[in-house]
Amino acid sequence: MKQFEYQVSHHPGEVFKQVVYFCSEAGECSIEDVSADQMRILTDILNEKGKQGWELIQAFFGKDGVIALWKRKVKKKEE
Repeated sequence: MKQFEYQVSHHPGEVFKQVVYFCSEAGECSIEDVSADQMRILTDILNEKGKQGWELIQAFFGKDGVIALWKRKVKKKEE
Protein backbone atom coordinates (compact mmCIF):
# COMPACT_ATOMS: atom_id res chain seq x y z
CA MET A 1 0.00 0.00 0.00
CA LYS A 2 1.29 3.46 -0.88
CA GLN A 3 1.95 5.75 2.05
CA PHE A 4 2.16 9.52 1.88
CA GLU A 5 3.40 12.31 4.07
CA TYR A 6 1.98 15.81 3.95
CA GLN A 7 3.30 19.32 4.52
CA VAL A 8 1.64 22.72 4.78
CA SER A 9 3.70 25.79 3.86
CA HIS A 10 2.96 29.50 4.19
CA HIS A 11 4.34 32.09 1.80
CA PRO A 12 3.80 35.68 3.03
CA GLY A 13 1.80 38.21 1.06
CA GLU A 14 4.86 40.44 0.62
CA VAL A 15 6.27 37.81 -1.75
CA PHE A 16 3.13 37.92 -3.89
CA LYS A 17 2.26 41.63 -3.98
CA GLN A 18 1.28 41.55 -7.65
CA VAL A 19 -0.80 38.37 -7.61
CA VAL A 20 -4.43 39.40 -7.72
CA TYR A 21 -6.98 36.67 -7.21
CA PHE A 22 -10.48 38.02 -6.96
CA CYS A 23 -13.77 36.26 -6.30
CA SER A 24 -17.05 38.10 -6.79
CA GLU A 25 -20.10 37.71 -4.56
CA ALA A 26 -21.46 35.31 -7.21
CA GLY A 27 -18.39 33.09 -6.70
CA GLU A 28 -16.78 33.84 -10.06
CA CYS A 29 -12.99 34.01 -9.73
CA SER A 30 -10.22 35.25 -12.04
CA ILE A 31 -6.54 36.11 -12.04
CA GLU A 32 -5.78 39.63 -13.23
CA ASP A 33 -2.53 41.36 -14.14
CA VAL A 34 -0.11 38.79 -12.75
CA SER A 35 3.39 40.04 -13.57
CA ALA A 36 6.05 37.80 -15.09
CA ASP A 37 8.14 38.33 -11.95
CA GLN A 38 5.35 37.00 -9.75
CA MET A 39 4.83 33.99 -12.04
CA ARG A 40 8.58 33.28 -11.77
CA ILE A 41 8.43 33.37 -7.96
CA LEU A 42 5.52 30.93 -7.93
CA THR A 43 7.24 28.70 -10.50
CA ASP A 44 10.46 28.70 -8.42
CA ILE A 45 8.54 27.58 -5.31
CA LEU A 46 6.80 24.79 -7.24
CA ASN A 47 10.05 23.60 -8.85
CA GLU A 48 12.01 23.65 -5.57
CA LYS A 49 9.38 21.58 -3.76
CA GLY A 50 9.10 19.26 -6.79
CA LYS A 51 12.85 18.56 -6.65
CA GLN A 52 12.32 17.45 -3.04
CA GLY A 53 9.62 15.02 -4.20
CA TRP A 54 6.63 17.11 -3.08
CA GLU A 55 3.48 17.36 -5.22
CA LEU A 56 1.21 20.38 -4.82
CA ILE A 57 -2.27 19.31 -3.75
CA GLN A 58 -3.87 22.73 -3.39
CA ALA A 59 -3.00 26.39 -2.83
CA PHE A 60 -5.11 29.00 -1.05
CA PHE A 61 -4.49 32.66 -1.92
CA GLY A 62 -5.47 35.31 0.61
CA LYS A 63 -4.57 38.86 1.56
CA ASP A 64 -1.89 37.58 3.95
CA GLY A 65 -0.22 35.26 1.47
CA VAL A 66 -0.44 31.75 0.12
CA ILE A 67 -0.97 28.49 1.99
CA ALA A 68 0.16 25.46 0.00
CA LEU A 69 -0.66 21.82 0.72
CA TRP A 70 1.91 19.26 -0.44
CA LYS A 71 2.21 15.47 -0.45
CA ARG A 72 4.88 12.96 -1.35
CA LYS A 73 5.27 9.22 -1.22
CA VAL A 74 6.95 7.89 1.90
CA LYS A 75 10.17 6.12 1.01
CA LYS A 76 10.34 2.60 2.43
CA LYS A 77 13.34 1.92 4.64
CA GLU A 78 15.58 -0.85 3.43
CA GLU A 79 16.06 -3.58 6.02
